[in-house]
Amino acid sequence: MIEFHQETDFVLDSSFEIEQWLKFCIHQENKELGEISYIFCNDDYLLDINIKHLKHNTLTDIISFDYVVGNVISGDIFISIERVMDNAKILSVSFKDELHRVILHGILHYCGYQDKTQEEKVLMRSKEDYYLSLRTF
Repeated sequence: MIEFHQETDFVLDSSFEIEQWLKFCIHQENKELGEISYIFCNDDYLLDINIKHLKHNTLTDIISFDYVVGNVISGDIFISIERVMDNAKILSVSFKDELHRVILHGILHYCGYQDKTQEEKVLMRSKEDYYLSLRTF
């Protein structure tokens, strides 16, 4: 089950299509869907989580709490809409594309992909680009 929640005024467009796309991506990675909750929030909300739980006093676009057991992926994914908007402008991409990339990014972490080294970042970006290219909405 994939659920979308908000702690801000943001409303996710095409939530059904996004859910189906994410289920497809999970299946393609030979994983099973458990329970995933997306929480859309603002910078202050996510900064508070970053400070309290990760001891980082920095802004970020996404924080995920991984509850994966074996091949069943579950977790809570917090996304700052403000940060996604700013990053989209900086990267000269649409808000929709950047949002979908970040939404997928959390799932890919749960599937076992990391982004700490340059090699891992290249693989993560490759996976993101591949799955983003398969969107039909």
